[in-house]
Amino acid sequence: MEIRELRKNEIGLLKDFLYEAIFIPEGVEPPSREIVEQAELKVYYDGFGTGRADHCLVADDGGRVVGAVWTRIMNDYGHVDEETPSFAISLYKEYRGKGIGTRMMREMLALLKDKGYQRASLAVQKANYAVKIYEKVGFIIADENDEEYIMVCEI
Repeated sequence: MEIRELRKNEIGLLKDFLYEAIFIPEGVEPPSREIVEQAELKVYYDGFGTGRADHCLVADDGGRVVGAVWTRIMNDYGHVDEETPSFAISLYKEYRGKGIGTRMMREMLALLKDKGYQRASLAVQKANYAVKIYEKVGFIIADENDEEYIMVCEI
């Protein structure tokens, strides 16, 4: 499994990975794919590559992109300030639980450190198993609401 930077011709994949990133609790019907067209979700991919904190790494399995981790400074659920990039990450289901996501996150944190960022943030639903993965790579709970944690990692 190769972790590499997203190529310009692959930017359209961010919509697919954003949909894959939506946490769906056990027994709940998945939303329509059109959900990623809602304004609060379009901020994750619309115009990607034009912002100073727009960075994306992908997991490439023999030429097939199977996962992505990307950052932007955007007014999303995990936004903490104008200097802190927010994370988004997902993998296709059959690639989850194999350590690929953890590896992608660690590589993204190293990339952000090289670019001079002091910290990164994300939002995650409290019931999402990924909370443990985020803690493992250094994120801590900085704030919360009824449904989500806002997590921050000092780089």
